Amino acid sequence: MTISDSIPGIAAPTDRRSRARQAHVWLALFLVAVSVISLATGPTGTSLWGAIAKLLAGEPLTAMERVVLWDIRMPRLILGITVGAALAVSGAMMQGLFRNPLADPGLVGVGAGAGLGAILAIVLGALLPLWAQDVAGNALVPIAAFMGGWLSTIILYRVSTRQGRTSVATMLLAGIALGALAGAVSGILVYMADDQQLRDLTFWGLGSLAGATWSKVLVAGPLIGLAVIASLFLGRGLNALALGEATAVHLGIPVQRLKSVSILIVAVATGAAVAVSGGIGFIGIVVPHLLRLATGPDHETLLLNAALLGATLLLGADIISRLIIAPAELPIGIVTAVLGAPVFLWILLRRRGLVDL
Repeated sequence: MTISDSIPGIAAPTDRRSRARQAHVWLALFLVAVSVISLATGPTGTSLWGAIAKLLAGEPLTAMERVVLWDIRMPRLILGITVGAALAVSGAMMQGLFRNPLADPGLVGVGAGAGLGAILAIVLGALLPLWAQDVAGNALVPIAAFMGGWLSTIILYRVSTRQGRTSVATMLLAGIALGALAGAVSGILVYMADDQQLRDLTFWGLGSLAGATWSKVLVAGPLIGLAVIASLFLGRGLNALALGEATAVHLGIPVQRLKSVSILIVAVATGAAVAVSGGIGFIGIVVPHLLRLATGPDHETLLLNAALLGATLLLGADIISRLIIAPAELPIGIVTAVLGAPVFLWILLRRRGLVDL
């Protein structure tokens, strides 16, 4: 018997747990289907099916086909999967850690710190020595965003930890304060920015996968992959934590280690995701809610399903962003907000019993 079997209100009935495990397969298949559509979608007219037919016939691909499919669409696909999984898993873990269905990585200041780091790089990057600009190159903004997210996490952890114990409530309040401070500093930098920098800030803040490259995949992919895999081993502890820290301790859960590892995972996953894609909202809030409604709140199955569904939804939003105003692209953050906000509102109304569907 697992902890989730013995906790009232947390445990899912046998049929619900079985349905959650079946969802692993269906969500994986759905992700594969959306991935194929993503590879086949683009404004250049390059056909995925034509390229596959050539390869099966032993014919070489043209230079255009190799560039479009391998250097543009494939890294964009992989980055979309990893970023979507990172945001959804981080949201599910934050909601479990704070025992609050409205929690997301932004509450601990990771997003605010990463955003401030990116804004600093965009507005003040030209003030760096030339050798530093040459070394960083196009990676300056992602590096600054990742370091900003990490720095904010370290500050919050130090503020909220006393005598080896981390207060989740203190971290929540400190995260709100740090987010407000980062917003104020960001506002000053935006006021200092010129027209081109303002365009860059706006585009980055709305989120996009258009700048996906293999170098970004190789940097962010392993970090996010390790964070997501590590999160799958924390489901039992998050289930126990739902009844409070004292109960979790009596059930044999190392609560302090659980909180520390969870915060570290969220910081790594969210920091890396924001660094390479910019600000993308609603994935971390909506995905865990939808899965809890469909398959129950058991984190031992919820976290994997969140990774699969988050990746699928972000790829779907990316496909829409590429098609809706083709050949131009709509920032993906706009698409996730337009799709996610009504769903989130429906979830809230359903929880209050104001809608039946």
